[in-house]
Amino acid sequence: MIKSLQRLGVCLMGFALFGCSSVKVSDYAQEKPALDLASYFNGTIDAHGIFTDRSDKVVKRFKVVIDAKWTVQDGKKVGVLDEAFTYSDGTTQRRVWTLTEIAPNRYKGTASDVVGEAVGEVAGNALNWSYTLALPVDGKVYNVQFNDWMYQMDDKVMLNKAKMSKFGIYLGEVTLAFYKR
Repeated sequence: MIKSLQRLGVCLMGFALFGCSSVKVSDYAQEKPALDLASYFNGTIDAHGIFTDRSDKVVKRFKVVIDAKWTVQDGKKVGVLDEAFTYSDGTTQRRVWTLTEIAPNRYKGTASDVVGEAVGEVAGNALNWSYTLALPVDGKVYNVQFNDWMYQMDDKVMLNKAKMSKFGIYLGEVTLAFYKR
C-alpha cells in the first residue's frame, strides 16, 4: 500500500512539473525565416481556419481576407489589419486590429472586441500573443483568454494555433493557415 502511494505521489509530482512548464517565444529565436510582422502582414493575406471544441470536434469553419498596411507614427511601426471573416454557415464578421511596435520585437494590439490590449513578442519565426476577446455565443458575450501562436513557414505561408480558456479552463482551439498573395 505504501509503495502504491509513493508511486502515485511521484506520478502526481511529474504531472505537476510538466504541467507548469511552458514554451517561451525565445525558444524559437534561431528558427528561420525570421518573422517581421510589418513585412508579412502587408498587403492582402488569405486565411482558412477552424474552431475545435475541447473534445477536438470542429464546430466552425471560416475564411478570412486580411487587408494589411503599416505606417510609422512617432517613430514606431503601426499596422492596421482589416480582417473580413466568412463562416461556413454564411455569417460574416469584421475585426480591425491596430498593432503597434512598442520595443524591438514587442507589440501591442487593439481591436473593438479585444478587452484591453493584446501583448505579443516575436522571436525567430514565431509570434506569441496573449489577449482577452469578447466572444459572442448564443446571444451572450463571454470574455475568453487567448494564447495565440503564429509560425512563419516561408515568405507566403504562416500557421496559427490559438488556445482558448476561461477561468483557466480549456475551451478549445482556433487553427489557421495564412497565405500571402
